[in-house]
Amino acid sequence: MFWPMLAIALGFLGIAVLGVLAVKVFVEAQRLGRQVTLTTQRINRAAEDLERAATDLAATGEALR
Repeated sequence: MFWPMLAIALGFLGIAVLGVLAVKVFVEAQRLGRQVTLTTQRINRAAEDLERAATDLAATGEALR
């Protein structure tokens, strides 16, 4: 009777550990998604600034030396 109860307890413990790890992975995936979104916004803002600067430079007719 001891071994079946031990097997059930260890099985429950294993499932609990997997549940905790799944929650940690989910939280980290959300955090990574937020960082990717923030970085994408920053890259887009920098690209817009670069495009604006290139347009202004082309309008003035100056060349880089």
